[in-house]
Amino acid sequence: MTTERSGNGYAVGARSPAQRILGHLALGALGLFCAFPIYWLYATSLRAPGDVYQLSVLPWPLSTGNYTEALSKIDLTGMLLNTGIVAVLSASGQLLIALLAAYAFAAWSFPFQRLLHLMFVGTWLVPFQATMLPNYVLLSRLGLLETLAGVIIPTLCSALGVLLLREHLKSFPKELLDAARMDGRSSWSTLWTVVVPALRPVLAALGILLAITAWNEYFWPAMVLQRSNAVVQLGLRSFLGTEGNEWGPLMATAGLTCLPVFALYLVLQRHIVNAFVRSGLK
Repeated sequence: MTTERSGNGYAVGARSPAQRILGHLALGALGLFCAFPIYWLYATSLRAPGDVYQLSVLPWPLSTGNYTEALSKIDLTGMLLNTGIVAVLSASGQLLIALLAAYAFAAWSFPFQRLLHLMFVGTWLVPFQATMLPNYVLLSRLGLLETLAGVIIPTLCSALGVLLLREHLKSFPKELLDAARMDGRSSWSTLWTVVVPALRPVLAALGILLAITAWNEYFWPAMVLQRSNAVVQLGLRSFLGTEGNEWGPLMATAGLTCLPVFALYLVLQRHIVNAFVRSGLK
């Protein structure tokens, strides 16, 4: 077996070392460009309170005054705990419902299957602004306003999660499902012992996406928790006022808010990379 080579000695379609170096430099520059706002967030939070408006790239002298002021003004620990509860329960509920629905679509054939799938697609295309008022009225009648349950319950079904998992399950080997049935396993046992282990990278990637979305959500918690700063996104508005904005404590609080998301990504990074690799090999 021979490989066709061009006149410069490189395989046709392969990149030369110079091209690879230029590609890495371009990606590095793009990465720095995307990371610079995050760096500026932490740089501003570490400036002295009187130097918040300085434009120097390196903050000096370093100061933790903004963090001290932020922690003294709001209950950041309680807000982070409540936000974590909302993110974890919302993402877990969406993952469970999406997994069960996608498994039903992929494993069985039943009447009106295509119609139900199109309905899921249709609900995904409906904007949130069209459903927030009916949800708000329903929560009001159930007495769930000003509660974390009112924030979580309307988000428990994710059409995006159903569609993504269904596409991955469509390529799942049917022979494994048939073998599990021949072994006498129930559909429930097959799901958790055969399907879920194979979907672990995909579930991790989807889980972190759903958790970050729930963590960063502001508008819906602001509607449900109108008179409360129970979650950290609403706590940030404590530093915004008609008499001026406290940018130093605001940046410090935002920086502390980002840390749990960074930690979650670091823990699940391997699974997320595997999910992208498997998607590319399908």
